Amino acid sequence: MEHHEHRDHHHHAAEATARFPTDTAGLPEAAPTQVVELADGDTFELRIAPVAKRIGDDTVRMIAYNGSVPGPTLRVRQGSELVVDVVNEGDLETTVHWHGLRLENRYDGTHETQAPIPVGGRFSYRISFPDPGAYWYHPHIREDYGQELGQYGNILVDAAESDYWPRVHRELLLTLDDVFIEGGEIAPFSPDETTFAAMGRYGNVMLVAGETAPSFAARRNEVVRLYLTNTANTRVFNVALPGAPMKLVGGDSGRVEREEIVESVVLAPSERVVVDVLFGEPGQTSLEHRTPNHTYTLGTFDVATEPATPPLADEFAVLRANPEWVAERQRLEACVDAAPDKTVAFVAEMDMGAPEGDVVYVCPMHPEVVGDESERCPKCGMKLVAVAAPVTYMCPMHPEIVSEQPDRCPTCGMKLVDASLVTTSSHKHEHDDHGHEHHGGGHGEDAHAHHDDGAAGIEWEDDMLELNRRTTPENMRWMLVDRDTGAANHGIAWQFTVGDRVKVRLVNEMDSDHPMHHPFHVHGAGRFVVLARDGVPETNYVWKDTVLVRTGETVDILLDVTNPGRWMAHCHIAEHHESGMMFGFDVEPLSAE
Repeated sequence: MEHHEHRDHHHHAAEATARFPTDTAGLPEAAPTQVVELADGDTFELRIAPVAKRIGDDTVRMIAYNGSVPGPTLRVRQGSELVVDVVNEGDLETTVHWHGLRLENRYDGTHETQAPIPVGGRFSYRISFPDPGAYWYHPHIREDYGQELGQYGNILVDAAESDYWPRVHRELLLTLDDVFIEGGEIAPFSPDETTFAAMGRYGNVMLVAGETAPSFAARRNEVVRLYLTNTANTRVFNVALPGAPMKLVGGDSGRVEREEIVESVVLAPSERVVVDVLFGEPGQTSLEHRTPNHTYTLGTFDVATEPATPPLADEFAVLRANPEWVAERQRLEACVDAAPDKTVAFVAEMDMGAPEGDVVYVCPMHPEVVGDESERCPKCGMKLVAVAAPVTYMCPMHPEIVSEQPDRCPTCGMKLVDASLVTTSSHKHEHDDHGHEHHGGGHGEDAHAHHDDGAAGIEWEDDMLELNRRTTPENMRWMLVDRDTGAANHGIAWQFTVGDRVKVRLVNEMDSDHPMHHPFHVHGAGRFVVLARDGVPETNYVWKDTVLVRTGETVDILLDVTNPGRWMAHCHIAEHHESGMMFGFDVEPLSAE
């Protein structure tokens, strides 16, 4: 596959160690993220190089843009154009992808549109900004490694219309991320292959704007606009600010059809959400990530007694309907009931092999599920995998109960399961070592509950860490399949023309060896709206470039094709992208130039 051929160029330098360097000796300390205001026609240098960054009690080696994690925030005006000179002093050849921007195709920053930038090399991107809102930039070669190591940064495009957004006192761009730290280092990567291919690499330390549990200041009755970007490899965030009313005003690419007050916002990897927050009375408000079984405190806002001026609480209470969507909705509604032009299925094939000797077939996420080779787990639909027949059994809910026989637990009556699987599945709860709070049941009570309790088709945690760690593109094949032609991944050959409006049906199939959610991203050939989920029409449109398709869900999107060239579409779980879950498509101009 073409994408992986490019990776071979950098292998020679790393063959001796079979892993990327982790030493922090002599590296510059990571600097604070800068906001750089740039005017039309400006040139800006973006330098990729290693830094030493403090995360919790550890100092780890990361790869930064301009010495900071996140990299610099580029603040530009809608309609402007920049030249960004990228200098690569990192570990491997790379590109920079300008996520969400509808720019000239040759500067999209993928292997399809440019030769990779070698270590020691440089490349100039000419970037345009047709749409207001928050965007971001990141690698598109070994994205699993580069993104985890800190290569991400925001772009804020100020709207040409002065009243495009509601008035606020202040704006704050926050990246949401996690990083997987083991033994005081970022958990190792292989230079030769992507690991954690099954579920993606979940972190055990949460980062907001590159920091663990940061504290932000606010004033009484201050209205702050938060531009949230999920830069994690695979984790979905559900963000809440209890006690501070939150108004949804925008998404991936501009403002929503109708502003609304929301309890929380869900962001899949690479999605952006724009919310205005009213900080009321003095005190402390937590920025939380809420899953069905845990609440993580990501950071805090300390609200001072001094009032914000001018008063904006009355304006905050107004929920605007944005006029550009009136005519747009009329055009789109004819498409809601139309047949799709394209149908794409999300499918996994998993072949972990079998150990020698006696084996049993179990679900890695629900080790109490044991069955025949051909079976799937009735709780999550995952294909059962072969493991060596256990010699010690344990209760998943009461791990102190151990037996040499597959008896039942005397405390709760549950069937005892392979003890090694219970230990593995509980590993994810080590987040507490890094200062994050968990609320809910203990290890046993909720270790697997979120697959059974209607958690809306999202894998919130890695429930099968050791198996996941062993999965690679060789034993875990992720596929996007064109259901009209049967073509998969790079075999898909779509052809569109500028001006087309293409209805694409995304089907996340349960008939898959590992059903799970996928954030589906379309590069800058255009932007799309979500028309319907499981046949239910969308009630609040917003332009998007990424959509979360939950386990078993069918999502209809309408792609508005505006830019010619060779573009890509893929799952934005970095490990799935690197495992081949992507395809290219071509857009022809309206007429020959």
